Amino acid sequence: MHDFLKSLGILTDLEIEELSTYSHPRTLEKNEFLIREDSICQEVAFIKKGIMRSFYTDENGEEITYCITFSKNFMTAYSSLITGNPTPENIQAITQTELRIIRNGDIQKLTDKSANWLKLQKFFAEQEYLELEKRIFAFQKENARQRYIDLMQEHPKYIQQIPLQYLASYLGISQRHLSRIRKDLAF
Repeated sequence: MHDFLKSLGILTDLEIEELSTYSHPRTLEKNEFLIREDSICQEVAFIKKGIMRSFYTDENGEEITYCITFSKNFMTAYSSLITGNPTPENIQAITQTELRIIRNGDIQKLTDKSANWLKLQKFFAEQEYLELEKRIFAFQKENARQRYIDLMQEHPKYIQQIPLQYLASYLGISQRHLSRIRKDLAF
């Protein structure tokens, strides 16, 4: 987490170290939840190692995976964190996952001490917006095959660790369609 935050160039070394005193480790086993729908999110997680997914359950009881987050990234139920309202999403570990957890109240304490924390929050909010826009454009402009190729290029070492049903749901296609795409792309 220290190296990741340092690479952003927003916080001082002292501020990053101070964050370390507020964060604590947590390990999630495969399929364990960070948060479940209808809970209020009160923490942010940095994924040191592992893969997590965000999903909701539709009216037919089907789980729809809409976000997959990999190592060296922050993860939270963002809308619940900022509004204090219950979240409609579930966040679940796809693999055994090592996290650093920071409580929202501690983030507020840090924000009161330095404007750099506000800059960091603004940076993350902007990154979330850009990722959302990228995903929307991908669904509107690209076919499923191209979305899969893009994901393989961005995260080649992780793709094989994601169960087929989650990957297919994330790409907005059936497992059968994903299997055909994989078969077509196999050399």
